[in-house]
Amino acid sequence: MIKKYPLEQKLPFLKTAWSSANGLQQTLLVFVVLPLMLLTALGIRIGLQQANQFQEQRLKNDLELIGRAISIPVGAALSQGDQRQIELSLGSVFVLGEVYGASVFDVNGVRIASAGITESDLSRSTIPERIVSTGQGQEGYSRVAGRELFSHFLPLFDSAGQIQGLIQITRLASDFRQALDRFTIIAWLIWGLLSVTIVAAVLLGHHGGIGRYVDRLLEHMSRVAQGDHSHRAGLDGPQEVASLAEGLNRMLDSIEAANSELDEHRRAETELLRRLKDNEKMAAIGSMARGIAHELGAPLSVIDGRARRLERSASLDEQQQRQLIGIRSQVARLTRTVSQLLDYCRPAAPQPRLLDPHLMIANIVEGIQPEADSSARTLSVGASDALPPIMGDSGRLELALLNLVRNALQASTSQVHIRARTDDDWLRIDVIDDGPGLPDLPVEQLLEPFFTTKSPGDGTGLGLAIVQTVAEEHHGRLTLHNAAEGGCMATLLLPLSHPMNPEVA
Repeated sequence: MIKKYPLEQKLPFLKTAWSSANGLQQTLLVFVVLPLMLLTALGIRIGLQQANQFQEQRLKNDLELIGRAISIPVGAALSQGDQRQIELSLGSVFVLGEVYGASVFDVNGVRIASAGITESDLSRSTIPERIVSTGQGQEGYSRVAGRELFSHFLPLFDSAGQIQGLIQITRLASDFRQALDRFTIIAWLIWGLLSVTIVAAVLLGHHGGIGRYVDRLLEHMSRVAQGDHSHRAGLDGPQEVASLAEGLNRMLDSIEAANSELDEHRRAETELLRRLKDNEKMAAIGSMARGIAHELGAPLSVIDGRARRLERSASLDEQQQRQLIGIRSQVARLTRTVSQLLDYCRPAAPQPRLLDPHLMIANIVEGIQPEADSSARTLSVGASDALPPIMGDSGRLELALLNLVRNALQASTSQVHIRARTDDDWLRIDVIDDGPGLPDLPVEQLLEPFFTTKSPGDGTGLGLAIVQTVAEEHHGRLTLHNAAEGGCMATLLLPLSHPMNPEVA
């Protein structure tokens, strides 16, 4: 008893297999694989029909060849009336193993001799009559002894060419069906194997050629969606997937560039607000410092004047003279501090004109030489012979160089060297000392106003700030770094070709 399972029990498996395939795989299966399988099945069906006809015709031809092979000796034996020879000739057909029976009949359909299973009488059949009238072989299906047979009839001729009988060669009709059935089973097995191979090739080919790259692209997009905006997709796989990945990367680059620009704007805005607050603070400090400087300037001048008059008096002893010298030294330091405060705080009105760098450096050396002599420092100058003139404010530039040289004298141990030369489109003035070098602080902090590394009372922290301001007024720049031979090198770079803007304060 064959047990039949309902179709509903197979549906969950089919649904699971179908749902495991993604959209593109389902599309390939429905629109590519399924039509291909149907066309293949139709081709196999047509091929089986052709094969059936070919196989049947081949088996018929085999019987015809066997019949023609024995028709000559059987015809000769029939002409001679040799019954034994007829039976021997009929028996020889079984050697081939494909014949089920063989018989010899006269022209009236009466059987003369037989071997195997054949028709016993053809007298009531139209086959003898058709063979005699046409002289051609005949064939047909019949049922003998409960078996369905296929028979092929050939005429037997005597020496005069007259038909004297006919020969029947039979074989089982099932031989035709068995050969076709075997071929049909093999064909449909091949079709099934081919279908499974096509489905597997499509699924594996999709995964290997497209699916895994699409999965990777989805993983890349998932990482980006989780916040990893710096991640980029790999440009591997087919051209279409690589183009999608490249488009995704370009989109991420655009987003990152936009975010960077936004962050840069925010940083610039924050820096602008900070500088605005610093400027407001410095304006308030400058206003206060300017007021203090003005208030201190007049008393300091009076004190220095009276100390100078007392110094000329002949009634003072040596100790009193030393005390007056000390007073005047402190007054000079305070006056210099007040001058720096005024130089930094009051708005400058640049008066640009052509300047000779040699003359400007000589004026600085002449003005600072007394301080160098009093501190036992050696001041040397090394300038190129052909220094081109520059456009600038002589007072402001000399003030900047004076502050650089004074800072170098205070930081040096024995000597300060001033070096001037051209560097491309720049006039480069280096002030080098042999001191301990720059402190372990950012250069930007050293240039801040009122910041100093000197001991309390030894500096205002305005010298480098004034130099930085003057450099910016002249479209130049100030750099600080440790010299290769030791000490600090302060470099003032002034443009040779850039005209100074008279409106810059």
